[in-house]
Amino acid sequence: MRDPALDAVMEALKTVNDPELHRDLVSLGMIERAEVSGGVAAVKVNLTTPACPLKGKIEGDVREAVMAVPGITDVVVTFGAMVRAPSQPALPGVKHVLLVGSGKGGVGKSSVAVNIAAALARDGAKVGLLDADVYGPSVAHMMGQGAAKVTANAERKMQPIEAHGVRFISMANLSPAGQALVWRGPMLHSAVQQFLKDAAWGDLDYLIVDLPPGTGDVQLSLTQTVQVTGAVIVTTPQDVALIDAARAIDMFRKASVPVLGIVENMSYFVAPDTGLTYDLFGRGGSRKLGAEHLLLGEVPIDMEVRKDSDAGVPAVLAHPDSVASAALTQIARNLAGQVSVRSMAQSLQQSLADLPDQLTVV
Repeated sequence: MRDPALDAVMEALKTVNDPELHRDLVSLGMIERAEVSGGVAAVKVNLTTPACPLKGKIEGDVREAVMAVPGITDVVVTFGAMVRAPSQPALPGVKHVLLVGSGKGGVGKSSVAVNIAAALARDGAKVGLLDADVYGPSVAHMMGQGAAKVTANAERKMQPIEAHGVRFISMANLSPAGQALVWRGPMLHSAVQQFLKDAAWGDLDYLIVDLPPGTGDVQLSLTQTVQVTGAVIVTTPQDVALIDAARAIDMFRKASVPVLGIVENMSYFVAPDTGLTYDLFGRGGSRKLGAEHLLLGEVPIDMEVRKDSDAGVPAVLAHPDSVASAALTQIARNLAGQVSVRSMAQSLQQSLADLPDQLTVV
């Protein structure tokens, strides 16, 4: 016999929408379990990412909807998470490849990539980080593993190094320290292929790729080698950086890679002695890139971020309560949310494509 109270709870949950996907939790399959005992409703929501940026709102909306059911005196909401893979996963075991790029060097792209990866891993996602800046690799140092060496496993695949809950590979861990690489395009393409397909990445929700600056061979090789979910553009607010960021956006457009958002780094500076805010480079300049590109967040200039990078610990872990770390954490969650939105859109498109051309009504 069906439980009328449970049926009423499920009907109430049909009125709760995911704030980003704009569909109700029941039709999205996000209600893993619902139970009613002694007037207390227990609901487990399976989020589309452990780094859901609107988890608090979902919890509040669930509580409000279920508490309105007659006879319910309390609601206990718990969460699980499962990152949904696209119909064609990027690599075996890897659900999403996310590129972090910039039109020019010196905008803090690698620092942003490292902190995004660490923040997603801390939230519970399975994360990999590929340092594709072959000529100027810095990820190994920022992860505190500059002296480590990449080894091969029993299947003769490269075994990523693990630090701070993130699996990563960097050319810095494959070549002698301080040695310059003088490679032409075909060698870069071969290296990118090996990093992606000859590495034992295992099961990953997200593989973050720290690209070299500009719009060159590595970017082209990546977009031709693997199915990319989307790209993040890192820029600083001043016009000279925005001009190059616009070129990077155009490159991804031509390569059919969606730009999931913009990160404005070095956006402003808060004086530690007075608390006054200074817009050293013209805060908000990234909005000139167009309203069609989501601003994932603004990261202030913060000496702790630089110190933490030099010390080999991502700032989101070393100083999680700082303004810069809070901004980077929110950027990571906003990015995860955009990936969920895109995955759902692709799923709906695939469902429509699978429908017969003509439906017969009986």
